[in-house]
Amino acid sequence: MIKSIKDLTFEEQMLPGTPACAGCGGLLALRHCLKALGEKTVIVNAAGCFTLLCVYPFTPFKSSWLYTAMACAPAGAQGVRDALNILIKKGRLDEKEDLKVVVLTGDGAAYDMGLSSTSGAIYRNLDFYYICYDNEAYGNTGFQSSGATPFGSKTGTTLPAELNPLGSELSKKDLFEIWRSHKPPYLATISPSHPVDIANKFKKCEGIKGPKLFIAHSPCPPGWATEPRLSAKFAKLAVETGIWPLKEALYGEVKHTLIPKKFKPVEEYLSEQGRFAHLFKPIRQEEAIKNIQERVNRYWK
Repeated sequence: MIKSIKDLTFEEQMLPGTPACAGCGGLLALRHCLKALGEKTVIVNAAGCFTLLCVYPFTPFKSSWLYTAMACAPAGAQGVRDALNILIKKGRLDEKEDLKVVVLTGDGAAYDMGLSSTSGAIYRNLDFYYICYDNEAYGNTGFQSSGATPFGSKTGTTLPAELNPLGSELSKKDLFEIWRSHKPPYLATISPSHPVDIANKFKKCEGIKGPKLFIAHSPCPPGWATEPRLSAKFAKLAVETGIWPLKEALYGEVKHTLIPKKFKPVEEYLSEQGRFAHLFKPIRQEEAIKNIQERVNRYWK
């Protein structure tokens, strides 16, 4: 049973609650997502930054929580969904008490380790929500490069700037299109800087059965080397520069839910982040900055 803070010993009060870093964009996005989903959910969490959100006997959630290894959250979700269906079929659970099954993962699981089980779950048309908080690296183990790390970013596993002034030379995988190739009913990108857009997207797919993806852009102060108070600013800048398009795909048809009237240059987004500092000092990497801008321009054209 969850205890009241008044019932805890001093030692228990000193235990960590939520381990999320100050200014975590992923946590803000999750808050908006769970508001839209409501309390009748069961969250299947893949190992990652949010693993310790629930530390027995403490939880910040009113819903159920199941923890799995990094690669198998969709498989865990399959088991939960099947169990709920069987209980309803046998009359042991009223349909009104049914739960929404939600997979919650970081980009390491979503873009890399969990792709196999995710592909299988989409193939089986599993009725679940898949929320990826994308901070563009393996955030809770030292900010190592992941399949979501963008070109030019510095990570814990890229060579030092003096040996490689460009940072990551690989391009970020397009998880939206990887999922869309499986033909699921609904996909969306979201941002913590646009809560109304998040709410509208969850509302739109409310009655849709099958796999539903939400990729949340998640500024990460320790990994991005930014001020925690500026996370919402960077999330907004990513949308305004066109680096993070807000879009959805309903039964395969892609629609942008917000298109900036005038795009800001990507340099405004890059220049204040420590993970891109090597592109500006000590020697400005003009070609790399131009490359990033051209990638964004090509997408929108």
